[in-house]
Amino acid sequence: MITPPYLLFLGDAPDHLAAKTAQGIVDWRREWCLGQLRLPGCRADLGIADLSISDAAGSGARTFIIGVANAGGVLPDHWTGVIVRALAVGLDVASGLHARLNSKPEIRAAAEKYGRRLFDVRHTDQRFATGNGTKRSGRRLLTVGTDCSVGKKYTALAMEREMRTRGLDADFVATGQTGVFISGRGIAIDAVVADFISGAVEWLSPDAPDDHWDVIEGQGSLFHPSFAGVSLGLLHGAQPDAFVVCHEPKRHKMRGVEHPLPTITDVVDLTLRCGRLTNEATRCLGIAVNTQALTESEARAYLAELSRQHDLPATDPLRFGVGLLVDRLLGEFSGPTPANRSEAR
Repeated sequence: MITPPYLLFLGDAPDHLAAKTAQGIVDWRREWCLGQLRLPGCRADLGIADLSISDAAGSGARTFIIGVANAGGVLPDHWTGVIVRALAVGLDVASGLHARLNSKPEIRAAAEKYGRRLFDVRHTDQRFATGNGTKRSGRRLLTVGTDCSVGKKYTALAMEREMRTRGLDADFVATGQTGVFISGRGIAIDAVVADFISGAVEWLSPDAPDDHWDVIEGQGSLFHPSFAGVSLGLLHGAQPDAFVVCHEPKRHKMRGVEHPLPTITDVVDLTLRCGRLTNEATRCLGIAVNTQALTESEARAYLAELSRQHDLPATDPLRFGVGLLVDRLLGEFSGPTPANRSEAR
């Protein structure tokens, strides 16, 4: 178990999106976060107290969380000394990067010297089978996106919260390092060997009661040249009964590459075509938009136009809630899941 309270390390993150792991923890587990530590040149700010390592330890911090998601998931050499100091004052260290903490000899030696634990949440010792595509009982909802970092995790968490508020049996299923920090369980699916991605998602979301919903966090985009393989394996393993398309309206190029952003229609159509391989009845439930860059009146007008164009509910999960999406879900789904309909008869 990774033990709160946390000191969140932002390193020298070049922008706010680079600190999305830490921001997600603050947004959904604020009570676990004592403060942030930023290096010179850091351009991200979580809006919480800036603390030194010694001040955080004196205030009761238990774990030093590396809250940055950088290109390639690397562990920069100039962070090593900071991590060693955290271990020296008695903090455990947890990371969501691809690079393992113990790959740095100094960090490994410090953890052994001070008796502290290293957590690499992006890696698991669990073995997975290849996916088999057999329909599972229970219901599943997946968030998909026009790009990376457009709100798939936040939409899934907001959906889980609203569904539970309405008395539905729903669980958030984490497929990324931030989601694992927030929920306490899950798999960073982009660290799974490609042949086993769909099987890992089948393992994460097994057979369940007819009225149970697994709300599965999406990753990447089917259109992103870097990450489409992960997105496709996740889609096939999730076998979603429904999916929500997530979008950011001010973005024109996909994050980190020069490819233009696909349209929402593009994403709906391709998700339907690919998703029907493992669930012929998959359907689009609605659209979730990050309208942070718009005024409230602009956001409402934009969402209304999207809803008119696509004949689907459209909302900003953080600004306006996901009530419209859950209304649609309740209207679309009733009765037993397809895998168990013959038993129900």
